[in-house]
Parts: sequence; structure tokens; C-alpha cells
Amino acid sequence: MIFQGAYTALITPFKNGAIDQDAYRELIEWQIEQGIDGLVPCGTTGEAATMTHEEQGEVIRICVEQAKGRVPVIAGAGSNNTKEAVNLTILAKQAGADATLQITPYYNKPTPQGLVEHFRALSHDASMPFILYNVPGRTGLNALPETIARIVKEVPDVIGVKEATGNLAQCSDLIEQCPKGFVVFSGDDFTVLPLLALGGHGAISVVSNIAPKMVADMCAAFRAGDTAKAKDIHYKLQPLNRAMFLETNPIPVKTSLGMMGMLETSFRLPLVPLLDENEQELKRVLKKSEII
Repeated sequence: MIFQGAYTALITPFKNGAIDQDAYRELIEWQIEQGIDGLVPCGTTGEAATMTHEEQGEVIRICVEQAKGRVPVIAGAGSNNTKEAVNLTILAKQAGADATLQITPYYNKPTPQGLVEHFRALSHDASMPFILYNVPGRTGLNALPETIARIVKEVPDVIGVKEATGNLAQCSDLIEQCPKGFVVFSGDDFTVLPLLALGGHGAISVVSNIAPKMVADMCAAFRAGDTAKAKDIHYKLQPLNRAMFLETNPIPVKTSLGMMGMLETSFRLPLVPLLDENEQELKRVLKKSEII
């Protein structure tokens, strides 16, 4: 399977405290209709940290069922507890996910050797394709290019990375040091186009929850050699990208989908609704961008 293009880091709709299956299926269907290249349930944007294992397995299963093989599904299944990551990966595998997204263990701050052993254990106990997720702003740990290159060499199940440092010099070093064909996704909506120019493969995107066609079209235009079109879309997306981070993700993007009438705006603690002044700014940007 080829992993490239625009993948949406899906939000998880809640209603009365439970997963809103109908809204979730409708969101997935709309994403596919809009031309998205792939789906990523149960990541940071999906509030997976607040789900039980049973809920996480259910959300992945629904996503795989609704996608019906039309686009790949990369399921979030990571943890800072290696045994828990193994169990979540088994759930994702049983649900039929094409790959899993594996965050580097947060809070523990493992050494490079610890990272290698974490992914080696995952591969040994729950072998399937893994996308490593490097997001120092969430984990307190930056997996450097030389460490990732070593993981790829020693753990063949690791086939790619979601690189969310926003550091293009580090991204360049990563692509240089990793083998040809190693998948590099941007995990930072502001830098999708620059990363494509460096040799990246696409994005696992927050903003594509509300603008899937734009993000997919930008990636497709770049692949087709139409850099002028890709650049034009990039700059049209930038106000939306900024708006999606007015507060902690996924608060703004979920609020946006609520404004679009696609779901009930509901969060699980410790996340809370957007501040009134930020909600007004979000609404202004969405209207100007013709999202609402």
C-alpha cells in the first residue's frame, strides 16, 4: 500500500458523553467524498487520551467499516506504556487498520535505546506497519533523525513518520538519513508544502477535518508538478491553520465542525469549550474562508 497525500487526523464526535457513531460515519463519508487520501482515527485530534481501550477499538472499527477500503486507515494506537501500546495495536489490527500511528513514549523521556526497544517490542508482539509520531510539543521528547534512522534499520515494521516538530532543517536531515521509500508525513499544517518540497509524502492534517478538498488538492497539485497551484492553496489555508490553533487542538477544529452543522460541539475533560473571544475570531476566519 502506498501512503501519500492528505490524511485527516479525525476528531471524535461525542454526544451525551458517548461516541456519536452517526456523526462520525457522516464525517468519514464526507471526507472521502471530498477526495481525502486517508484517515487517521484515535490520534491527539481524536481525543484518544480520554478513551477506554474498548472505545478506541470501536472508533477504529467504525472508521475501517465506513471507509470500506476506499482509503487507507492509519489508527492511533500509541502509549507511553509499551505493553499498553501493544494491546492497542492488537485492537487496531483486529479492526482491520492498514497501519498504526505510534507516538513516541511521552512523560517517561526514554533514551534513544529505549525508543528502539519500545518499537522492537511492538513489532515483536503486534507486528504490522507503524508510522512513528514525533511531536515534542506533546511528549517532551524529540526523536532525532539519527535515532529514527536507527529504528527504521532495526525495526522494519516502522515504515514512516509523522513529523510534527515544524523544524524543516530536522525534516531535511531525516529524509537524507532514512532509506528511500520511507514515508515522511507533515504533522504540522503550516509546513505541509515546504515538507513536500523537501521530499515528504503528504500530511496527517488537523485542518483537513474542515477543508479536506483543499489539503488533498494541494498535495495532488504538488505531485503533479503544479507548484503554482499548490502554493496558492497553501496561502489560502494559512488563516485556517492559524485559527485551528487559537487554543489547544482539537478545541477549535471541533468547534468549527459544530459551526458547520456536522456534529454537536462536545469535549471530554480536561478539554473545555473555546473562549468567547476566540470563538468570535474563529467564526470570522471561517466565514472569510467560506467554510461557513
